Amino acid sequence: MASTEGLAFDGAENTTDGSLTARDRGILDFERDWTRHAGAKEDAVHAEFGLTPARYYQVLNALLDSPVALAYDPMLVKRLQRMREANTSARTLRAHRSDDTPS
Repeated sequence: MASTEGLAFDGAENTTDGSLTARDRGILDFERDWTRHAGAKEDAVHAEFGLTPARYYQVLNALLDSPVALAYDPMLVKRLQRMREANTSARTLRAHRSDDTPS
């Protein structure tokens, strides 16, 4: 897996004390409440943060590994970590099943 180190704490809002930036807090808050936004999530991500969906999820995944984000919103971060783990497990299982399919 590629390293996501530094993804959440980059850019103009960089902090030196290990705290969350305003963007990081915004992403966590958005992820908690995104269903309140009208339209597709990808459109809302672009409108809210000016990020592509790929970049948004890179930043979000880095945040999920951050103890600072965990301290900020433990229930959200733990829920998203569980969802990420379930998705990873499902992908792994599908890959193993396709490897077992006779050619």
